[in-house]
Amino acid sequence: MAQIAKVEVQVEVKSSAETFYEVYRGKQYLWPKICPDIVKSVKLIKGDWDSIGSVKEWTFVAGNSETAKEMVEAIDEKNKTITLKILDGEAKKHYKNIKTTLQVTGMDQRGSLVKLSMEYEKQNDDTPVPTKYLEAFKFLAKSIDAYLTKNA
Repeated sequence: MAQIAKVEVQVEVKSSAETFYEVYRGKQYLWPKICPDIVKSVKLIKGDWDSIGSVKEWTFVAGNSETAKEMVEAIDEKNKTITLKILDGEAKKHYKNIKTTLQVTGMDQRGSLVKLSMEYEKQNDDTPVPTKYLEAFKFLAKSIDAYLTKNA
């Protein structure tokens, strides 16, 4: 039987922790404009853009074109952390559960460190580790940073 596992990636960005976190937490509607190579569309299904219980539906590219419905499960403003749970979509065909947590930490005058952790449980032992989502996130984080740096 599959066990819960965890993978993570960290990306250094030039943007402040506050600015990057704000765009990640509550301005996802900008992402198709910021990073059209990865995020094709995002729709608000329930709630608003930045509160617990809100549900969004994404169309994105992570190796191949996929859709995902996710719910905001937790927000910690003090630690600039947000946790999202995948409810439906391509990933649910391969993973029983998949949860992502983003944390943004300031690095003095050098920008910020953005960390994305994924907890997942495979549907079966042959299912690969979901590294393609981490790779897509790295590209997305760099695109958001470039956008914020250019529009500062």
